[in-house]
Amino acid sequence: MQLNKYLAHAGIASRRQAAELVKTGKITVNGLVVKEPGYQVKPTDVVEFQGSVVRQEEKIYILMNKPKGYITTVADERNRKTVMQLLESAHFNERIYPVGRLDRDTTGALVLTNDGDFAQKLSHPKYEAQKVYHVTLDRVIKIAELQKIAQGLVLEDGPVDVDEISYIPDNPRSRVRIRLHSGRNRIVRRIFEHLGFEITKLDRVNYAGLTLKGLPRGAWRYLVKHEVAMLK
Repeated sequence: MQLNKYLAHAGIASRRQAAELVKTGKITVNGLVVKEPGYQVKPTDVVEFQGSVVRQEEKIYILMNKPKGYITTVADERNRKTVMQLLESAHFNERIYPVGRLDRDTTGALVLTNDGDFAQKLSHPKYEAQKVYHVTLDRVIKIAELQKIAQGLVLEDGPVDVDEISYIPDNPRSRVRIRLHSGRNRIVRRIFEHLGFEITKLDRVNYAGLTLKGLPRGAWRYLVKHEVAMLK
């Protein structure tokens, strides 16, 4: 296995980030610095990073229904609640981390893993992972405004395309469903802010084909094999 892939599979970093670690001389193999990401790691090789032996971890894939008020990060310097605290009862030996981000006030589908390649594939724009949100606005949104969003807006960091937007059936017309592939920072909030709306509630109900059916707010579950295969 190539060295950068070996490091990614061990949960050290994504394959691209692992390649940079190798190139900058931060990885040793059998006590010697190796700067070639494509170095072929043999079963008998001892790979080390920051003085610790790198071992292949069991791959873990989790779907969480993130509650409001939690930061999507491994640790927070301001001691705010993080999504990792919701996993404390599991006592993982592996280093699990969130894939992408949901802001503190956004709820819904969040994937966590220790598989660097998997995380990179899900979060990289070129793979266009689909996201579906239920959006509650501070006032009614008109059909003309929905059509304007559907046709595409130009924000401060460029144009944004929306795959689908509609009212949520049997709900006030201040609640809409939006489907898109963009992973840009705060993209859903910025779409509606661009038209003068304020989002009072934002819930991601589908992430890359994963839904929250049967998963209460704040709960999590392991992904099953066919879900992991689908995402890969």
